[in-house]
Amino acid sequence: MEKTIERTFVMIKPDGVQRGLIGEILKRFESAGLKIVGLKMVKATKNMVEEFYPKDKEWFETIGQKTTKAYQEAGLSIQETFGTTNLEEIGKIIKKWLVDFIVSGPVVAMVLEGNHAIMKVRNIVGYTDPFAAAPGTIRGDLTTDSIALGNIMARAVVNVIHASSSQKDAEKEISIWFEKKELMSYKRCDEDIILGRFLK
Repeated sequence: MEKTIERTFVMIKPDGVQRGLIGEILKRFESAGLKIVGLKMVKATKNMVEEFYPKDKEWFETIGQKTTKAYQEAGLSIQETFGTTNLEEIGKIIKKWLVDFIVSGPVVAMVLEGNHAIMKVRNIVGYTDPFAAAPGTIRGDLTTDSIALGNIMARAVVNVIHASSSQKDAEKEISIWFEKKELMSYKRCDEDIILGRFLK
């Protein structure tokens, strides 16, 4: 496999499934030249989702920091919503909301393959907070929720989709949701052009 050809994990969250957006989302990835090499609908268990989301102090504090910044920019009280200003504790509360959300209904898990697939998919998906996601992205076009609103309502942001943020995350997330035998290898009809292997 060429060095820039990557595999990445994507999950259509319960809101995306319930709103009938599966076909629309798959079309966007395939139209961009990405290859679906793994695809299934899953009703995730709590243990599975607990493992899926990080549980280290650094991650909790990063989430807490981002949330605190968003609250400050919106002129809202972090203490009032979370009952604390401790970044790690805020991160743990948000993780619980995320887990509760993902187990609330079926999700569609997939593995996409392509040239610089991780970044390509992130660009198609759009910014985590739908309120700030650019038009033309999945989150920018298909949802109007915001992190601030979700936090105020003591729930996860409803943002349709998840995509791996790095090679390390992609490998971990793929291993949680898929067995190796579930991942396919095949050639798209436009693959020679994408990879510069022009036919004579």
